[in-house]
Amino acid sequence: MTQVLGDFIKALREADVRISPSEVIDAEAVLGLVGYDDRALLANGLSQALAKSSEDKAAFWDTFDQFFAFAAFDQPPPAGAAGDEGEQQETAQGQDGPEEGEEGESEEAGVSGMASSGGSGQGAGKATGQSDSQGDKADGGGQAPAAEAEPASLGEQLAALLEKGDAAQLALRLAEAAQQAGLSDIRFFTQRGMYQWRILQLMGSEELGRLVEQGEGAADPAVAARARRLRGLRTKLHEEVRDYVERQMELFAGNEGRRLREDVLARQRIGQLDRSDMKVMQGLVRKMAKRLVSLHSRRRVKARRGQLDARRTIRANIEFEGVPFYTIWKKTKVDRPRVMLICDVSGSVAQVSRFLLMFLHSLHEVLPDVRSFAFSSNLGEVTELFETAPVEVAMGRTMQRYGGSTDYGHALMDFERLAMADIDRHTTVIILGDARSNYGDPRADILKQIQDRAKRVLFLNPEHRARWGSGDSEMPRYAPYCSRTITCASLRDLERVVTDLVRTAA
Repeated sequence: MTQVLGDFIKALREADVRISPSEVIDAEAVLGLVGYDDRALLANGLSQALAKSSEDKAAFWDTFDQFFAFAAFDQPPPAGAAGDEGEQQETAQGQDGPEEGEEGESEEAGVSGMASSGGSGQGAGKATGQSDSQGDKADGGGQAPAAEAEPASLGEQLAALLEKGDAAQLALRLAEAAQQAGLSDIRFFTQRGMYQWRILQLMGSEELGRLVEQGEGAADPAVAARARRLRGLRTKLHEEVRDYVERQMELFAGNEGRRLREDVLARQRIGQLDRSDMKVMQGLVRKMAKRLVSLHSRRRVKARRGQLDARRTIRANIEFEGVPFYTIWKKTKVDRPRVMLICDVSGSVAQVSRFLLMFLHSLHEVLPDVRSFAFSSNLGEVTELFETAPVEVAMGRTMQRYGGSTDYGHALMDFERLAMADIDRHTTVIILGDARSNYGDPRADILKQIQDRAKRVLFLNPEHRARWGSGDSEMPRYAPYCSRTITCASLRDLERVVTDLVRTAA
């Protein structure tokens, strides 16, 4: 894979476009067929290989336009804008050096950048008042002049490019220095200064600075004037490199801050989240669910295939003298677990319940059979509500219908009446709550009946284990009848529980 294609794929992944290794191979094949000559053909070919959904398409085109933008410098100002300083230099050089005068004009104009057509790489324009023969030389016409010796050091080469106004070569040198500096690995805004310094070092700016300082102290007025012009051009170069680094950081690290925030929110206790973070958390839950569906759907397909049925394979390939042209696999039936979710929606754990309900109802491809129940005191089924209404609307209606004083014993009695008969050895029962029952009868005997009938019982408690059993907490009485009791206070904890649950369906 070429470095350019690798960096482009890195930028796409930064824009949240999911790209698999097989899609990278397809993109390499496309690039081998179309090359870089036709921009539109390249874009359309890569979009077919790398972008799948409408969201991916939109992100692809934005990233493509930004990544393959041919812009690093502005056009130099027009000739003749040199001012009095250029006239003084022309006077000092005299009439015998028209080429030097021309170069002075270019130095005065400087280089601010490259046009999208790339035409500014031909050097400075013809100076006003020069002879036709000198104009032909400047424009590249007539007999080609003798090749000049290339400056030896990076600083001298950079000075020559700046003085000529060779924007195309400057842009090329900037891109090469950025690649050598590893600019595509930038991740945080605090790294901008470091990468800017690296690129300028590789371009020869530090050595150019030393040459400028030496020239400014020279006794010759022409040398000192040239050094001052180079200082201005070098300052402009620093600004262009800074802007280039900013653009690349937006391309390769534009979402890094968001990812850092999501990681912090995923580890923070859900009960301590600010209301303003809820929208971000909902998006994070959807992304986690999508990732789990993609991962475990592939595992389920592989598990279904089972092991090779050697006897039937040999029999099917007798006509080919035993060469296994056709393979026959032992089919393995994968039982998808049925899940019954019992959520305490009282104020102390309502937020945790909200995200667990959202999580599980986002996994229809892997967990199609999820029944949800909500309670504070009375318990009722809310499966259809969460499948048909947005999570905010569903949670609001659930709180109105089942909010109130918590009574786990009464809730378990309602569950026994509504769903106990539907529990079998394929059913996983998940209870989410803090087990604080306001000193009422906890009815642990009903939980024992559930354990006897179900495949397993998981109790998720958002409180720290040190608080289990304190006050009106009934966790010590419920724990013996649970397959696992888990502290579950953050989105990361919920993800671990759901991942373990989904794995049984793979």
